[in-house]
Amino acid sequence: MPKVLREKLGEDGADALISLINQSQSNNKAEILQFVEEKFERRLSEELGKVSERITDEFAKINQRITEEISGVRGELAKEIGGVRGELAKEISGVRGEMAKEIASVRGEIASVRGELANVRADLIKWMFIFWVGQIGAIMGILFAFFK
Repeated sequence: MPKVLREKLGEDGADALISLINQSQSNNKAEILQFVEEKFERRLSEELGKVSERITDEFAKINQRITEEISGVRGELAKEIGGVRGELAKEISGVRGEMAKEIASVRGEIASVRGELANVRADLIKWMFIFWVGQIGAIMGILFAFFK
């Protein structure tokens, strides 16, 4: 504090003035701090709201992209599955055709074996008949020789 002011106010008055100024500055600081604090809180709330809104928007965009990608993948899978089913159907029909040919071939072979079996049976009956006739002839010959 200047000397002139101190001399006019006196020692007690100068101290009281200094104390008043200090108190005023303290009050001003407190008010300014409170004002700045409130302004900061308001600004912080606004910014947090904006950030929250941006995050919500980004989540919505990401969710939409994921949904679109999943739909695309499902479409591609459906196409691939359809293609595989077509190929599988072709292969199965080809195998069925081959199996039908093989079954017809086996049936033909079975028919030929049956024919051969019938021929063998006929030959067997023929030879059995010849054997019986020979046996009957031999028995008759023995009987004629024995009774004569």
